[in-house]
Amino acid sequence: MTSAATQADVDAFLADHAEWALDDITITRTFRFSDFNEAMGFVTRIALASEKADHHPDIDIRWNKVTVALTTHSAGALTSKDLDLASGFDAMVA
Repeated sequence: MTSAATQADVDAFLADHAEWALDDITITRTFRFSDFNEAMGFVTRIALASEKADHHPDIDIRWNKVTVALTTHSAGALTSKDLDLASGFDAMVA
């Protein structure tokens, strides 16, 4: 099992990724795109990255908005898997 990220790790992540918000043991971000097709292309890319990492976010799609929520349920906490995947998602839209 993956161990929980330290508070210092979470704080450092949030300092470097201001678009993400912490809610208890979950980090979330809403990505905005010009239209539905761009949003769905992003969803496809994050789905492939998530499958490769064997770590799957909650994804909510609203036309041009994609909200992603990450936590590691088996650890009952945020882990490096969550922070790494979130960083990768950010890189996809940079």
